[in-house]
Amino acid sequence: MQLQPSIAVKPAFTEKKFLVTLIFVISLFLFWGIAISMADVLNKHFQQVLNLSKSQSGLVQFSIFGAYFVMGIPAGLFMKRFGYKNGVLLGLLLFALGSFLFVPAAAAQSFLFFRVALFIMGCGLSTLETVAHPFAAALGNQQTSDQRINFAQAFNAVGSTIGPTIGSFFIFNTVAVHGEAGLSSIKTLYIIIGIAITVVAIAFAFVKVPPVADPHQAITEGYHTDAVLMPVKKGLFGHRHFVWAVTAQFFNVAAQSGTWAFFINYGHEKMGLTDATAARYMSIFMFMMLLGRFVGTYLMRFIAPNRLLAAFALGNIVMCLIVAQGFGWVSFIALFMVNFFFSIMFPTIFSLGIKNLGVKTQQASSFISMGVVGGAFFPLIMGQIANYDVAAAYYLPIVCYAVIFLFGYKFYKS
Repeated sequence: MQLQPSIAVKPAFTEKKFLVTLIFVISLFLFWGIAISMADVLNKHFQQVLNLSKSQSGLVQFSIFGAYFVMGIPAGLFMKRFGYKNGVLLGLLLFALGSFLFVPAAAAQSFLFFRVALFIMGCGLSTLETVAHPFAAALGNQQTSDQRINFAQAFNAVGSTIGPTIGSFFIFNTVAVHGEAGLSSIKTLYIIIGIAITVVAIAFAFVKVPPVADPHQAITEGYHTDAVLMPVKKGLFGHRHFVWAVTAQFFNVAAQSGTWAFFINYGHEKMGLTDATAARYMSIFMFMMLLGRFVGTYLMRFIAPNRLLAAFALGNIVMCLIVAQGFGWVSFIALFMVNFFFSIMFPTIFSLGIKNLGVKTQQASSFISMGVVGGAFFPLIMGQIANYDVAAAYYLPIVCYAVIFLFGYKFYKS
């Protein structure tokens, strides 16, 4: 009797028992995409109703991204101690609490109070982001974990596209006045957000999550993990590619937050658009990131990820030079292209930075995630220049993209 050769079966995207949980986890990517991009609409609105300079309004991003730095490690420890589900619930509750705190902040007409609310909301977003990536990876066969994460990240880009549209509808469709009246639309918006996130948290509390395996420790039978789980003799910071990944991620998010924070200002001051119209253009601006993610993912079938990262960084250096000239629509289109080229940077830097780190992979992930703190400082620096010329402020991200280019061109090697 002749034995038939075994046929390799392609692992499923996920399993039926994980489907409901995965839908909830993917929705988290959408929620924090909406929240982060709406902060850029708040930036411009606070300038008007609270009489802030551009550098002062940059504290909006400082409050949110600063929370990422503060909460990154505690969120990871909480997840390790209490599990993925409780980590998600903690993140949702902090997200909702920060949203509801917009009500007393508006009543007090206090930018400091708003920053406290944004910081607490940012702690929630940081917790969700820390938990959601490994959670999505664990919900199925580990051979398809990258597919699940990339699929979920696409919804993050969708959320970033929706956020400015929602912000524009609630905030800029009213007459811009100072004081509490000018903040009433913000109150309404964040009450709705707080209620929606609370409902999601309550619903998820009743979801029964099946047992999942740690994606960095589980090995599927017959599947070679390409040395990801091999023991590592060096200390974590002895790996040059990891150190450069942390540095590149810091500058990457710095450039992103600064570029996003003053997009509406650029549309208003250089293109003569109303704030509401500029905010609507920002939705197209965010769509360019989604488009770039799909195009970049396709190109990675033919081009090594590090080479594509270096090429996209060079593209953004050129785009920023054009944006800074203030050439009307030519520069405005170049500003849209900045987000297109930005699209692949965060996940690509992340994946290159954790290669071949074995049991130190989770620890490395936490440090690379903490690189998000770059987004806390850069809008403040760009705001100082934007106070005088918003176009000239876009020279500054060139430094960031030069660092990313060096990482992708040379220092990605593990």
